[in-house]
Amino acid sequence: MYTDLKLFIDGKWHGTEGRKGEDVVNPATGKVLGKLPHASKSDLDEALGAASKAFPLWKATSAYDRGKILRKAADLLRERAEYVATVQTMEQGKSFTESRMEVLTSADIIDWYAEEGRRAYGRIVPGRVKGIRQLVTQEPVGVVAAFTPWNFPTLTPVRKIAGALAAGCTLIIKASEETPAGCVELVKCFADAGLPAGVLNLVFGVPAEVSEHLIPSPLVKKISFTGSIPVGKHLAALAAKGMKKATMELGGHSPVVVFDDYDAEKAADTIAAFKYRNAGQVCISPTRFYVQEKGYNKFVARFTEYAKNIKLGDGMEKGTTMGPLANPRRLDAMESFVNDAKARGGKIQAGGSRHGNQGFFFEPTVITDVPDDSKIMTEEPFGPVAPIVPFKTFDEVVERANSLPFGLAGYAFTSSGAQAAAIGDAIQSGMVGVNSVMISTPETPFGGIKESGYGSEGGIEGLQAYMNTKFISQG
Repeated sequence: MYTDLKLFIDGKWHGTEGRKGEDVVNPATGKVLGKLPHASKSDLDEALGAASKAFPLWKATSAYDRGKILRKAADLLRERAEYVATVQTMEQGKSFTESRMEVLTSADIIDWYAEEGRRAYGRIVPGRVKGIRQLVTQEPVGVVAAFTPWNFPTLTPVRKIAGALAAGCTLIIKASEETPAGCVELVKCFADAGLPAGVLNLVFGVPAEVSEHLIPSPLVKKISFTGSIPVGKHLAALAAKGMKKATMELGGHSPVVVFDDYDAEKAADTIAAFKYRNAGQVCISPTRFYVQEKGYNKFVARFTEYAKNIKLGDGMEKGTTMGPLANPRRLDAMESFVNDAKARGGKIQAGGSRHGNQGFFFEPTVITDVPDDSKIMTEEPFGPVAPIVPFKTFDEVVERANSLPFGLAGYAFTSSGAQAAAIGDAIQSGMVGVNSVMISTPETPFGGIKESGYGSEGGIEGLQAYMNTKFISQG
């Protein structure tokens, strides 16, 4: 059932023939799913040439007609959702229910951009002198190089693809080599929807080699990257050498603040479900839990109960609520976090160990009594480990929540309108959910501050990221 993995360049599919490649592994079993071809330098040059050649045609295509192709791609993705979700679960590990929701949300993102692309409005600015017309217009930036990680094989690529195409840009996307099938199937939907050759190109390879070939190319005018902070800094520096636009959606370490005036058990139910989604391998996953003293014990008890009741298993098995981690590196990282916490006096309330004798499973874990300078409180875990600590006052928790160099997402729970407004203002992050975890939708901006990056995907901001502003003064 797994996808036949190929590159897509200038409207044509290219397999492993004569190319280097690598195996793709099912994280639930450790078994090989398929062979992924790597793009050669000549493949990358062909993709650059194709995207550059297709740009004038795509730019000249009306937003109305571009939107029709995008909507057709969204319809095809919905029709194929069961299959795409299946191969995505096979390669990434998340439960089939989560995969299917991701695929359907990806179709919604395409639809939203198809419509928003028709609203890339300019404006007329009144002139100071009679007879002068002052026009502000929006134009697509040109060829885009985009890079996406393994945790959301369709959702992360589609944000970049749909935003760029709706704006009138052409695109070369390098999706994750560990989870390639989701993006391959996504690109098929665009190709089958009638997208002209060269407008969208898909490549894989050794990440550093691909990025260092594409980004310096004078044909590339913008880059968009989702991934780790160290890699993001490196790619941003490459882009800066050419003064190229860049969107950087990097790592985070999202604080959760639960105040005494909110039902501690209700907060635990809401945020625990969100914490263990995709085994915690989510950049906006809640990762540091600060609970005010009065409700602390109730919150810990309810959160721990939730963690212990999670059904761990293959994402394709019925009833599974949490799948494996995506690769062995994450297992080693989880053990490192747990061991450091134990060494610093942390108490394991649930989990704390690997699970089973095959695949990359780690138990849903809850840790209490960890100091603020412990590894789990200062480094993004990107896994199913939740540290929970108490706090006393508003000012204290704001200082602790804002103490790290990250600023992607934050969450808070309070019954006070005044306190809700205050904490929303006080948390230093690009997105804040107050009494809600709904901070990622097609129509709203998604992005961080500080070392979590810059620029936004989604919302009108996600379309403008692929546009240049031009001012025309006409006499």
